Amino acid sequence: MRTVLSFEEIRSGAVTDVYFERTEAILKAKGLNPRTRAEVFLKHFPYGTFGVLAGMEEALGLLAGVDADVEALPEGSVFFAREPVLVLEGPYLSFGRLETALLGVLSQASGIATKAARCVKKATGRPIVHFGARRMHPAIAPMIDYAAYLGGCTGISVSLSAKQLGLTPQGTMPHALILVFKDTLEAAMAFDELIPKDVPRVVLIDTFQDEKFEAIRIAEALKDRLYGMRLDTPGSRRGDIALLIQEVRWELNLRGFSHIKLFLSGGLKEDDLPGLSAIVDVFGVGSEIASSRPFDFSMDIVEVDGEPLAKRGKESGGKALLFCPKCLLRETVPKRLPFPPCPSCHGERQNLLEKVLEGGKRLIQARPLKERAAFVQQEIERFQDRLGL
Repeated sequence: MRTVLSFEEIRSGAVTDVYFERTEAILKAKGLNPRTRAEVFLKHFPYGTFGVLAGMEEALGLLAGVDADVEALPEGSVFFAREPVLVLEGPYLSFGRLETALLGVLSQASGIATKAARCVKKATGRPIVHFGARRMHPAIAPMIDYAAYLGGCTGISVSLSAKQLGLTPQGTMPHALILVFKDTLEAAMAFDELIPKDVPRVVLIDTFQDEKFEAIRIAEALKDRLYGMRLDTPGSRRGDIALLIQEVRWELNLRGFSHIKLFLSGGLKEDDLPGLSAIVDVFGVGSEIASSRPFDFSMDIVEVDGEPLAKRGKESGGKALLFCPKCLLRETVPKRLPFPPCPSCHGERQNLLEKVLEGGKRLIQARPLKERAAFVQQEIERFQDRLGL
C-alpha cells in the first residue's frame, strides 16, 4: 500500500471523505450545481485562545485553477475563535470535494505554527531549534519544519527541509557518534577534525559521565574552538535540570569559558521554557511542536444562490472580518450590510479578508518566507494583550 500521495493527487480530490463523492454523484444526476459561499473557521482551540494561520499558501495552491473566488487571511495571521479565515464562492461542484484536503492542510500546519509561536514567546528571546521531524511521518517533515519556522523557530534540523526553505540546517551531534567512539572527547575531537569549520562545534556532554566533569574536560580540550555544549539528559537522570545547568555554567565560567553556549533538549514542554530561559542559551524542541494537536477547522456553506442559508447553530450569510488599526478591535459582521465604524473608538475599519483568487487565478502573490515569519512575530506583538501568554 502506498501511503503518501502527490500534490496533484490531493489537488484532484483523491483525498476526500466518501460522502462528498456521493453528494457529487447526486447533484450531477439531478442537474444541480448552485453557486455557494462556504467559510472556514474554528469554533474553539484545543489549547489557548488564539491561532497562527499556516498552510494557507498550500491551500491556495490546491484551489489554483478552480472555478471559484477566494478570500483569505494572509499566511501567518493571528486569528481568534469563530473568525472566517478562508472563504470560497463558486459553483459547489468546483470545490466541494476539496473540503477534506483543505481542512487537513490548514488544521495540522496551523496547530504546529501556533505551538511554535507559543514556545518562542515563552522562551523570552532565547532561540529555539526545531528537532521534531522524527515524531511524525517523514513524508511531511518539510511541512512540519516550515510551520515551525513560520511560528518563530530560528532553525530546523532536517537537511531537505532546510534546502527547500533556503536555510542552513542546524544540529549538534547524536549520542550514536559518542557511543561508537566510546568516549565523548574522542568523538568531539573527530568532529572538530573532519566537519567543515563553518559548522559550530557543539558537543553533547551527557552520554557517559557527570555533565559537570564532562563539560570541563571538553572545554579544556577544544578551548576557543568550542561554540557550545548540549545537555539532552533523560528525565530519569535529571533531578533538577535548572540546578544541573547552573552547575555546568558555574564550572565553565570559573575556568574562563564563559563564551561557551549551553543548549538544552530532550522532551521540553512549552511551560518548561520560562523557568530555564535565564540560564539556557538555545533550546532544542521536538515533540512539543511537531506533535501539536491539529485545529478542528470547519467549512460551512452560508449562502446558496445568493440566499443566506446555513445549518442550525451557524450564522448564515457572507461575512467580513473588520479590524480597527486604532484600537485593535476585531469584529465579524454581515458582508451584505454597510460596515459600521468601530463601536469602541468610532475609527474607520478594514476587512482583513483579502481577495486572493478570482476564478481560480491568483491576485495577490505570497510574501517571501522570511517576511512571513517576521509577520507572525509582528502579529504576536500587536495582539499581545489578547493572547494569554
